[in-house]
Amino acid sequence: MANQEIFDKLTNAIVTQDIAGCAKLTQEALDAGISPLDIITKGLSPGMKIIGDKFEAAEIFLPQIMMSGKAMSSAMEILTPELEKTKVEGEEGTGLAITFVAEGDIHDIGHRLVTTMLGANGFDILDLGVDVLNETVIEEAAKRKGQKIILVGSALMTTSMLGQKDLMDRLREENLRDSVKCMFGGAPVSDKWIDEIGADATAENAAEAAKVALNIMK
Repeated sequence: MANQEIFDKLTNAIVTQDIAGCAKLTQEALDAGISPLDIITKGLSPGMKIIGDKFEAAEIFLPQIMMSGKAMSSAMEILTPELEKTKVEGEEGTGLAITFVAEGDIHDIGHRLVTTMLGANGFDILDLGVDVLNETVIEEAAKRKGQKIILVGSALMTTSMLGQKDLMDRLREENLRDSVKCMFGGAPVSDKWIDEIGADATAENAAEAAKVALNIMK
């Protein structure tokens, strides 16, 4: 099977919530010599984007999101050990990535993938999980004031994305904004939104998120 055919089948497995098929294809891709990064960026991530877009357009709902999440998890169980083998040791002091999904949002497919990719690129990780209060993020950042920190938040819904603006406002109120870098992602997040709320960056996918994070932490 040609690589592109495998990528297309992986994308389709995410979109159709084919949990067993996604795991099988992931192993086949590795056996064919395809890198874990290519499997993620060219096979799995496009499927996640389609799911995110469909959810935003109300074409699918929470049960389908959860099943696609399980398909992604089945792939990541296979890929995470492979990513660990090729882990890049970050330059000294790469920093701490505090990752979280916005309050009111439990969609963690992209969040888990970004967290894995950041860890594989040398970041120390503090994963706060899903449905995280802005106050919790503030508290964790305040505890570590003086360290090199990047806040990495995701939101799949427009309603939960709005909390990102509130978080930026709170960081400024608490005099923490200059102490941290802020990157947000998710289907509704755009460059325009990032500029509007005064954050530092967004990224199209998990692999790009790791590159962007490394760049803005230099």
